[in-house]
Amino acid sequence: MALRVNRRVTLAARPVGFPQESDFALEEADVPAPGAGEVLVRARCVSVDPYQRGRMSTARSYARGLEIGDVITAQAVGEVMESNDSRYEPGDLAVGQLGWQDYAVARGGALRKLPPGLEPQLALHVLGATGLTAYFGMLDVAKPDPGDTVVVSGAAGAVGSVAGQIARIMGCRTVGIAGGTDKLADLLDLYRFDEAVDYKTGDVRAAVRDVCPEGVDVYFDNVGGRVSTAVHALLNVGARIAICGQVSQYNLERIEPTFHPGLLIVFRARMQGFLVSDYAARFGEAIPRLARWVTNGDIRYREHVTAGLENAPRAFIGMLNGENRGKALVKVM
Repeated sequence: MALRVNRRVTLAARPVGFPQESDFALEEADVPAPGAGEVLVRARCVSVDPYQRGRMSTARSYARGLEIGDVITAQAVGEVMESNDSRYEPGDLAVGQLGWQDYAVARGGALRKLPPGLEPQLALHVLGATGLTAYFGMLDVAKPDPGDTVVVSGAAGAVGSVAGQIARIMGCRTVGIAGGTDKLADLLDLYRFDEAVDYKTGDVRAAVRDVCPEGVDVYFDNVGGRVSTAVHALLNVGARIAICGQVSQYNLERIEPTFHPGLLIVFRARMQGFLVSDYAARFGEAIPRLARWVTNGDIRYREHVTAGLENAPRAFIGMLNGENRGKALVKVM
């Protein structure tokens, strides 16, 4: 192996409020050796996602938090370099929770081999965790019916853009909420939402009401905060709210409540949070369907790629600031 050093981005300090580049460290370590049933993967591309902020906290959550010195958790796609699992051979491409590092060892069963014919990095978004999150969150949690008005917050992001397009495929009227003229243009021209609302300008509630004169049947919530408060007031009777993320709250030292439970009574509505991992047994059902939608143009996507593993913290902070258009990725090699 030509390169004998494994660069790793680790947690140097727990962020207080908004993360800083000083909260991360770039370290060098030996390239790990795979044990029995394990595979050594060299990363080509790593993912940048909002959930990573929660892993840097000590607050109780659905997964173990990072300790100081741990490699930042992340999905990565890469090339198999060595394999002690009969399902993988050197040269295969695989995706898994490999972290922000050049090389990682994983159990073969924890990886997913990539099929030929599609761009490998798609396994980190439309055909990976973000696409699967949008798929199950929209179809299994929100359960849209043809003709429903579906509102998606964070609609220009990786999950939101796919969620809105799936609602469109299901015959729904789609309204996307995002920030800035470029992202609104993406919603209308690239992702083909019926309407787009800029939460950064004017009265969000009035703007959503103007484009949803008959109310909101489904709300796919990626952000929480004042945007969600504005949408909640416009729910129809029997509305469904899928809680995918609350990115507006992740960097606050004190969380701002954004929902009054009494509204569920008023609108006889249903609100449900979910994790994509809850549906792991059905990934094999969803990925071919998502791939077909990508191939035939029903789902479109945009990638925001940063070059260099050393720049992953900067890409992460930029993503939390809303600087990315589309899926945030870091190209390692």
